[in-house]
Amino acid sequence: MTTKADFTDEEWTRLKRAPFLAGMAMSLADPGGPIEAVKETAATLKSVVAAADGGSNEALVQAIASDVREDARHRHSPMKGYKPSRGANAGVEIVDQLSEVARLAEAKASPEEAEDLRSWLLDVAQEAANAAKEGGFMGFHAERVSDGEQQMLDRIGQALKRPDPA
Repeated sequence: MTTKADFTDEEWTRLKRAPFLAGMAMSLADPGGPIEAVKETAATLKSVVAAADGGSNEALVQAIASDVREDARHRHSPMKGYKPSRGANAGVEIVDQLSEVARLAEAKASPEEAEDLRSWLLDVAQEAANAAKEGGFMGFHAERVSDGEQQMLDRIGQALKRPDPA
């Protein structure tokens, strides 16, 4: 069983930040208004709380989510100290960060825990994408997941893909 003790402080911070990066990626993929951003953030938080409450099969994701929830109780942001670049590079940077987190888990956690983490992060991104309808006018002709969000989900899925055994 992999625990916080198996990671450096910097690595653990990156793991705790990862679900929020997955949610942020959806906001950047198809920027809506403040209501959409709040809904996407709320969906991310809901996914973290569900994992902390035992919604994950593996201990690593539960430990990460529980630590994030404890930080939130003390009003500590998991995004503290992180600022993505502006513009089109922000999405690329976030996908790269998520890919690094997946490699970190692959190197230090069991294969099952690493797979659970990858699945969880993709689920968080999907929940954020599903949280708010995009486009349309006053709700008419809006879509649950926009083309931009779907493209970002695909990019995240590729970034989190399990490496092929050599």
